[in-house]
Amino acid sequence: MKLSQHLYDQVKDIWEAYHDHPFIQALGDGSLPIEKFRFYMLQDYAYLYDYVKVFALGIVKTNDPEIMRFFADFVSSTLNGEMSIHKACMARLGVPDEAVKDVRKSLSNLSYTHYMLAVGHDGDVLDILIAILACAWSYQLIGERLAKIPGAADHPFYGEWIRGYASEEYAEGNRRLLDMVDRLGEGVGEARLARLDEIFINCSRYEGMFWDMAWEEAL
Repeated sequence: MKLSQHLYDQVKDIWEAYHDHPFIQALGDGSLPIEKFRFYMLQDYAYLYDYVKVFALGIVKTNDPEIMRFFADFVSSTLNGEMSIHKACMARLGVPDEAVKDVRKSLSNLSYTHYMLAVGHDGDVLDILIAILACAWSYQLIGERLAKIPGAADHPFYGEWIRGYASEEYAEGNRRLLDMVDRLGEGVGEARLARLDEIFINCSRYEGMFWDMAWEEAL
């Protein structure tokens, strides 16, 4: 079994619960209050600043130029793609640039990003990939499922978010991540696998906490 499939099997119940979360449900049917989406977008934008630093640690942790380029590509695509979509969306919501720059991170957000950065500093390239993967992969599955709801992808505020995470471009990025995970994870031993499971499960639980935080607007 490929490492990515093994990891998914460890968290599929956690991930399935995302789809039943009130924030995701309301995002799909268009009933999500704008203020909750605004709160989420600001927190997620702040999260991405640290998320991209985790990718950057992948460059620091290797001497392989191919893997360096791999991580550099994701640093660029996050800074110039995903974060640009967030900023454009917040502009339509009337969120000024100052609010984006000065957002106060929630406790859940701080805990999650500090955990990923600690994994990156203490671990190796594969640890970093596993820490990143829970967010990247689960968002694709959420976006794809929401896009199947009639009219959801055309919502004036939430449609761009749904289309972005359900897009072929986003899926292609995840395929690259998964391919690298499976390549570097081939033949890992039992103790190593247990550590990777721990990272992936922890990050998946943090994802659930992030959705709770967004729904409750909890700092």
